[in-house]
Amino acid sequence: MSQKAVKKFLVPHDFTPVADTALEHAAKVAITTQGEVHLLHVVSKPGQVEEARENLNKVIENATAKYGIAFTPHIRIGNIFDDIGDTAKEIKASLIFMGTHGARGWQKIVGSDALRVITHSEVPFIVVQQKGIKDTGYDDIVVPLDLDKETKQKLSIVADMAKYFNSRIHIITPTEDDEYLAHQLNSNIIFAKKFLSERGIEFTTHIAEDDFERAIVRLATSIDADLIAIMNMQANKVAGNFFSSSSEQHLITNDAQIPICVVNPMSSSFFYY
Repeated sequence: MSQKAVKKFLVPHDFTPVADTALEHAAKVAITTQGEVHLLHVVSKPGQVEEARENLNKVIENATAKYGIAFTPHIRIGNIFDDIGDTAKEIKASLIFMGTHGARGWQKIVGSDALRVITHSEVPFIVVQQKGIKDTGYDDIVVPLDLDKETKQKLSIVADMAKYFNSRIHIITPTEDDEYLAHQLNSNIIFAKKFLSERGIEFTTHIAEDDFERAIVRLATSIDADLIAIMNMQANKVAGNFFSSSSEQHLITNDAQIPICVVNPMSSSFFYY
């Protein structure tokens, strides 16, 4: 009987506090899943490699003492928009944990830049701000569900995560007045209920009474959600997706600082079985 592959998680690290928060998320998920954490720092010039290596080793030394697991360092010469996704593919990462913050540090990853990095990668992301992960992991996950059939991919990914963290899933859908589109939306809801019920996952359903993006964050805030799962539909503008690029950016940098799980259409699952 073949042994399951070890799950690998990648953390781009630019030596800022928000990168440490991403590292915390990755470390706790790795502990729960018995996975590995890889840290990546990207420099633009060969002359920056040695200093970066020393700084990354210090981060690893502190993290090893704090979390009691091993970390693997990676230094790349290039740019974050290519090298994060490329490194994740090379190491066969299941998930990338990335911090987003204002325009400071070498990454300067703000909402629009984060989407550019994400779109380049075949691996799903968890994008964090300053909000850490609970000791119990991702207890409550909000899953927006719209008309696009691709959004059903989120259910598989979230279900995988729920197996590890015993998560509660909270599905939210937009209001749709058009009879035909409302029927499509209802079909997706029925699919989601059946999918989660068959896997023994606890869930709730909600309908957004107003602006979908605001309703998602409001629901997540009201239940103290640990994660919001969305699709990055900017790579292939599919009709039926309720999110614009600016909406995705706003969700990624939401004021409640709730981490966002972002998946490109046709990405692999978080966890390989």
